Amino acid sequence: MLIQVITKLDQISTEWLTSVLTQSRALTHGAVQTFELGTGQGNWSTSANLKVTYTPDAQGTLPQRLFLKMVDTDTGDGEFFTDGEVTYYTRDYVDVKNAPLLRCYDAAYSKEINRYHLLLEDVSETHIEAYDKTPTLDYGLALAEGLAILHARWWGKARLTESGVGGHDANYIQNWVKIAEPGAGHILEHKSAELKPHWVDLIRELYAKHPQILIHRSQDLNGFTVIHGDVGSSNVLVPRDGDRPLYIIDRQPFDWGLTTWLGVYDIAYAIVLDWDVELRRQCEIPILKHYYETLLQNGVSNYSWERLYDDYRLCVAMGVYIATEYCRGGINERWMHVWMRMLQRSLTACDDLDCKVLWKG
Repeated sequence: MLIQVITKLDQISTEWLTSVLTQSRALTHGAVQTFELGTGQGNWSTSANLKVTYTPDAQGTLPQRLFLKMVDTDTGDGEFFTDGEVTYYTRDYVDVKNAPLLRCYDAAYSKEINRYHLLLEDVSETHIEAYDKTPTLDYGLALAEGLAILHARWWGKARLTESGVGGHDANYIQNWVKIAEPGAGHILEHKSAELKPHWVDLIRELYAKHPQILIHRSQDLNGFTVIHGDVGSSNVLVPRDGDRPLYIIDRQPFDWGLTTWLGVYDIAYAIVLDWDVELRRQCEIPILKHYYETLLQNGVSNYSWERLYDDYRLCVAMGVYIATEYCRGGINERWMHVWMRMLQRSLTACDDLDCKVLWKG
């Protein structure tokens, strides 16, 4: 039987919902009787909230609210999303206890039509995007714990080989850097006044020397895992009150993006790019230590705290690539309030942690 990818809301029916909820064991008897739709739009997707009612004889967990996400993987500029978000819910962590993932009731991907959909639990009544709350140490600890639980599942060479993805080779890493590099040129030409004077040389030095350190580090897969890659505050759902449980959502890697990398990259992405500098300075060591302790509790071994800390510093510098990529086609004025803040925070962290020693030592 062909897997049906939902691409339009009029494809949703009580029969389809009954079928997928039955297959997921959320509905063990009876049927979906009615549903109501509310629609929304994301950067790369169309979504719908569903309010579901069941026949009187229905049995099972019977979710009352569902979230349907429909994605066109063709971005329209020659780039594509992979099926990474589908495998995120359906393969990568299905056997991981306490994984910070929403329950997925159905998912399907089609390379032929460049589409996929996800049917997830809807937690909008209890959770909001972390973007809408001021981050705290407690939030950082909860996030570090959740990421460590995910990362431990595919940690190191043996498990990455088992996953079938392995690591990225030198050409792939160089291409990842190359995509962002034109943005650095545009920023240095037009926006250098927004940067501290010594940052101009730091950016040039980073692009000249840092990629080779990344390539060298990638030869040893201890510390590498399947990463999320985009753990910004808009991709984490947190309780309206408190910090747990949180959910890490929207793993949508581009076909050129890093999918297996140093696990601590996800931590660096979250707290260096998103957090105010002073808060990051105060919280990063407790967060990193909790991340490390949770890795050990989940079976990671032969990975020292000292190596994790150096890997973190290596990944902190990668934030410069993330920020400058926004401007690869020229200065991105529309999103300048985002990428300039990311760039300034990344460069400040490079100074704080003396990251350049890693490629000068």
